[in-house]
Amino acid sequence: MAELIERMAVETDPNYGIEPAKRTIEQHLRLGIIPIDKPCGPSSHEVGAWVQRMTGAAKSGHSGTLDPQVSGVLPVALDDATKALTFMLKSDKEYIGIMRFHADVDSGLVLRLFSEYVGRIKQLPPVRSAVKRVERERSIYALELLELEGRDALFRVSCEAGTYVRKLCHDIGKRAGSGANMLELRRTRAAGFTEKQCCTLQELSDALWLWKERGDDSLLRKYVYPVESALRFRRMFIVDGAIEAVCAGAQLALPGVAKFEKGMGKGDTIMLMSLKGELVAIATALMTESEMKAGTKGLAAKTVRVVMRAGTYPRLWKKHEKIENVV
Repeated sequence: MAELIERMAVETDPNYGIEPAKRTIEQHLRLGIIPIDKPCGPSSHEVGAWVQRMTGAAKSGHSGTLDPQVSGVLPVALDDATKALTFMLKSDKEYIGIMRFHADVDSGLVLRLFSEYVGRIKQLPPVRSAVKRVERERSIYALELLELEGRDALFRVSCEAGTYVRKLCHDIGKRAGSGANMLELRRTRAAGFTEKQCCTLQELSDALWLWKERGDDSLLRKYVYPVESALRFRRMFIVDGAIEAVCAGAQLALPGVAKFEKGMGKGDTIMLMSLKGELVAIATALMTESEMKAGTKGLAAKTVRVVMRAGTYPRLWKKHEKIENVV
């Protein structure tokens, strides 16, 4: 856990809000992320729709679309948690796949080519893609050869969001002089979730049955993660009196900051948290760490996306006051 820098000692009112771990199962679902082990066959949108229908959620969304024939980690957000999806999509991804070369290759050549593709690379999206076909840069953080059997290479790749692994295989095959295509692919990490944290659709169905028919929500709580756990930004904890104004879209003034994580920089994307550990909003830091430590006034953060529902904490400003000046 990152070190916290305290600006002032302040308590939170137990009559408002609730610690994420103490939410009712209904609240937990409304602010929940379910990492599904997507099977081969259905589209990511179909899986998300099934989860929404099974849980009874009003809406759902998923972080990072997988092709129908690709399996693995597919985080599905429910109801209010969908507000954080844009920021979850930016997380790095990890895959394990099989690449088939179109001629015999030796491990030395494959290892050399893999090493050449670690770092910044340029990619032209495939013809069948949901984005405009213009060349763009992406980062490959690691590309590891796990096994080479004949013309088939088992590999693991850690990459920036938006990387086309199928295109990566094609480009490596082209450099090898033989050509290559991707045979199989499985995503093993997305939005901070690993495949060990995933549940299958059948396991989710069983957990929902236990809750609805037996009143036992223990298994469901194991499969549903709070939205707070899916984001990897530094945290700024704000006083109770500032929360409702932030929920109304106000910028956060420095007097509303109780403590913040060390290493926070001006311009960073951050999480505005209640003192109970609830995600209030995603914001942009407007001050450096030293300015927040020594300052007494000024704007500390600009609200970008509100996640918490309005009315969770009391409104402490009068109707005639401008919201942006009361935090």
